[in-house]
Amino acid sequence: MKIVVCVKQVPDAKDVRLDPKTNTLAREGVESIMNPYDRHALEEAVRLKEKVGGTVVALSMGPPQAGEVLREAVACGADEAVLVSDRAFAGADTWATSYTLARAVRKVGFDLVICGKQAIDGDTAQVGPGLACRLDIPYVTCVRAVTGVDGDKLELQRLMDDGYDELEMPLPGLFTVVREINEPRVPSLKGKMRARKIEITTLSGGDIDADPACLGLAGSPTQVVKVFSPQFNRDKTMICGEVEAQVEELVAVLEKLV
Repeated sequence: MKIVVCVKQVPDAKDVRLDPKTNTLAREGVESIMNPYDRHALEEAVRLKEKVGGTVVALSMGPPQAGEVLREAVACGADEAVLVSDRAFAGADTWATSYTLARAVRKVGFDLVICGKQAIDGDTAQVGPGLACRLDIPYVTCVRAVTGVDGDKLELQRLMDDGYDELEMPLPGLFTVVREINEPRVPSLKGKMRARKIEITTLSGGDIDADPACLGLAGSPTQVVKVFSPQFNRDKTMICGEVEAQVEELVAVLEKLV
């Protein structure tokens, strides 16, 4: 089984702050890490490989420095590392990102794709399902357990608000994982040594035969115009009187805020 795991390099959430002048994320001096949900996706891929055999390919879309999380993935058990990197990818929203990843995954080849539920720097949870749709394969989101592997299908548990669903998914397919699925392993010394020596395959837009009009900012129907921190103050308004009068006054106050 060839398993492709999508991993993303993100800023450490505990150090993220906004630049008050530009209203953008201040990344200078902020440590970059592997997206936490992707750690669980990688761990599940390695466990599946250990159970049924196969190859785990860690794939990341980002600038050259994203190679750091790919080496970390290899240290944790991935067999190959692929970096999808091109200046043309800059400014991509989830639509353009899923398109680019789909082209890269097809180039690499796969039987199964595993993603984290979402990235902590965007929190949209759109890329996994979007990638599956681009690949035209079945998918399951928020998987909390892989309970069985039976030839060309997987038995999965999908986390729900009131419990979980038990599902079967044919292969090739894709699923996204939640934190409850496993406990990611610590890289071994042997894994770290292998990660230092591994050659990371780099793919550009041309390498994956991507349409330039579908990449980066040009291929993104949504754009983030501004990011800002909400301003809080301690102003308060006391509403007194009969209940009916309070309701009317409250509605009037809320209408002024809309």
